[in-house]
Amino acid sequence: MGENVQTLPYGAWPSPIDAALAAAHDGHPEYVGFVGDEAWWTEPRPTEGGRRTLVRRHADGREEPVLPAPWNVRSRVIEYGGQPWGGAVVDGRPLVVFVHFADQRLYAFHPGHEPRPLTPVSAVGGGLRWAEPQVLAERGEVWCVLEEFTGEGPGDVRRVLAAVPLDGSAAGDRGAVRELTDDAHRFVTGPRLSPDGRRAAWLAWDHPRMPWDGTELIVADVHADGTLHGARTVAGGPEESIAQADWSPDGGLLYTSDRGGWWNLHRDGRPLCTREEEFGGALWKLGHRWFAPLASGLIAVVHGRGSTALGILDPESGEVVDAAGPWTEFAPTLAVHGDRVLAVGASPRTSYEVVELDTATGRARVVGAAHTDAVDPAYYPEPQIRTFTGPDGRDIHAHVYPPHHPGCVAPGDRPAPYVIWAHGGPTGRSPLVLDLEIAYFTSRGIGVAEVDYGGSTGYGREYRNRLRGQWGVVDVEDCAAVALALAEEGTADRARLAVRGGSAGGWTTAASLAGTDVYACGTIIYPVLDLTGWATGETHDFESRYLESLVGPFAEVPHRYAERSPVEHADRITAPFLLLQGLDDVICPPAQSERLLARMAGRGVPHAYIAFEGEGHGFRRADTMVRALEAELSLYAQVFGLEPPGVPALELTE
Repeated sequence: MGENVQTLPYGAWPSPIDAALAAAHDGHPEYVGFVGDEAWWTEPRPTEGGRRTLVRRHADGREEPVLPAPWNVRSRVIEYGGQPWGGAVVDGRPLVVFVHFADQRLYAFHPGHEPRPLTPVSAVGGGLRWAEPQVLAERGEVWCVLEEFTGEGPGDVRRVLAAVPLDGSAAGDRGAVRELTDDAHRFVTGPRLSPDGRRAAWLAWDHPRMPWDGTELIVADVHADGTLHGARTVAGGPEESIAQADWSPDGGLLYTSDRGGWWNLHRDGRPLCTREEEFGGALWKLGHRWFAPLASGLIAVVHGRGSTALGILDPESGEVVDAAGPWTEFAPTLAVHGDRVLAVGASPRTSYEVVELDTATGRARVVGAAHTDAVDPAYYPEPQIRTFTGPDGRDIHAHVYPPHHPGCVAPGDRPAPYVIWAHGGPTGRSPLVLDLEIAYFTSRGIGVAEVDYGGSTGYGREYRNRLRGQWGVVDVEDCAAVALALAEEGTADRARLAVRGGSAGGWTTAASLAGTDVYACGTIIYPVLDLTGWATGETHDFESRYLESLVGPFAEVPHRYAERSPVEHADRITAPFLLLQGLDDVICPPAQSERLLARMAGRGVPHAYIAFEGEGHGFRRADTMVRALEAELSLYAQVFGLEPPGVPALELTE
C-alpha cells in the first residue's frame, strides 16, 4: 500500500463494487440433492427476472443449468416456499420433478426433453401449491406437501400430505391426486419414508404457534397399497420445537429437538450429542435440513453457536468432527449419497458455494457455484464478531464491519458513519458470509453493524424467547445499544448513525425511528408497520398468528398493537427515511407502507418512496436491487454530508 494511499473523507472513497455488481451476486445456491450419483441444486438468476434454475453436475465435473428461461424452480407453499424439486434415476436416466413458480404446478422432466405437467391448474388463482416432492418410482408417485386454497382469503387454506401420479393422470384432474392425510393440522412438512418403506414421519403444527415455538413429530404406518394408518405423535409439543426428522439406515427415528434449551439431535427419544449449540434452526422453508444420516450410521450435521459448521456426528460416542476448510457458515440444506455429503457453505471471503465432503477421506471441496472474486478481495470488509451489553446487562451478538479500502484512509478528525442492519424474521440471524451489499458501503467508507438482537436464532431457546411479547421493544433496544456503544468507543460517529432492515428488520427500523433519537436516518424495506392491520387479515396464513407470541393475543392487548406500531406514531418520526416496497408483496403488503406515507404527508420530514412492480417479499431482480442500493447510498450521502462519486441523487420530498 504505502505511498499510494489517499486520504479522503469517509463516504468519498472510490469503489469498484458498484450496485450492479452487488446485485449480480445476490442470492445463492439452495436445495442440494443427489440424482443417482450426480449432484443437483437450484441457483438464482438475478439478471433473468430473478428466476431460479436447476443445475446439474455431471460425473465429469461439468456444471449444466438444465431448465432454460422462463422456467423458474420455486414453490410458494407458506409463501416462503420450500424444497421445490426432487429426483431419481428411473430406467437408467434422471427423472426430476419440480415446481414452476408462475403456475405452481408440479412438472416432471427428463433432461433434454420438455417438462410435462403432473398437477392441474387451480380454480383459485395459484391455489394448488406443492413442496418437498419425493419421486417414489416403484409406486409410480410423487409424495409431497399439498397446499390448497379453498377461497379468496389468505386463511382459506388447507395443507395435507399427498401422492401425485407420475403418469400425468392428475394434470387435468384434481381427483387423481391421492391425499395421504387429512387436514387436522394447519401445517405439515413432507413425509420421510423409513428405509424399509413401512413408516413415514413428518412434522406438524397449528396456529398460533410458529414452528420454532412448538411442533409435533408424527409417525404413521405405510400399508402395501400406499395408504397411511395409525398416525401418532411421538415427540414434540406446544413448548418443544422439532426442526427436522429423518430415519437412520437401521430404522431409528432421528430428530432435532430444543427440549433441553438448544436444538440438539435425538434418536428415538434419546439425545445423541448434548451441547449448548444449535443442530437445527427456524423452519422458514419446508425442507430445510440441518442433518442427514449416512449409510455408515454416521450423521452429517450443520451446527454451531451463531455461525455454523459442517460436521460428522458419531451417534455412538457423541463426538463431532468438523470438515476442514475456509467456510464459516453452512446453509440448512444437506444431501448424502454413499460416503458423500453435499452442502452449501460460505465465508467472509467467499460467497455461498456447493461443497462436497468425502467422509471416507475427510476431504471437503467445492463442486459447484464456485466463488470467483468479482473484484480484488482487498476491498472485502473484515468482520469483527462481537458481543455487546444491552439493557439489564444482557448480551447482544453482532458482526461489525468497519470501513475498509486498500487505497484510502479517512482524515481522522471524526469517526466513521455507521449503518445498523436489523435482520428479518425476526426469528432469524445474520450469517457470517461475504455480502457485496455490505461491501458496497464499507468500501466507500461507511461502516455496517449487523445486530443479532434478542429473539435471534443460533443462541438457544432462551435468547430466542427474549422477543416473546417484546417485539418493537427488545429489538429496538438492542440495535440502539450496539449503535451507541460503537459511538461511545469512538468507532462510529454519534451524529452519523443510520438503521436499515427488510421485512421484520423494516419493522425494527421504523420502530427505531419512531421510538428513539439514536439515528440520523433510516432505510425501511418491505416492512411491517401496522400491527393491527397485520393481525386482522393483511398478511398470509403462515404468519397470521405470529404476533400472538411476538406481541400478545390481539383480543387481549389490542392497545399494545396500536402503541407499538410506527404507523400510529408517524408524528414521532423526524429523521429522513427511504421506504422501499414490492407491489406484489403478500407478506408485508404495500397498504402498510402507503398508510405510513399518508400520515407523514405535509409533516416536513424528508423522505422517498420507491415501489417496484413485479417484486414480492424480498427483491430478486437485478434492476430493482441496483435502484434500491443506489437510493440507499444517496440517502446516507445527503443526511451525513458525504460525497460518494457517481451515485444518482435520490429525490427526497417533505
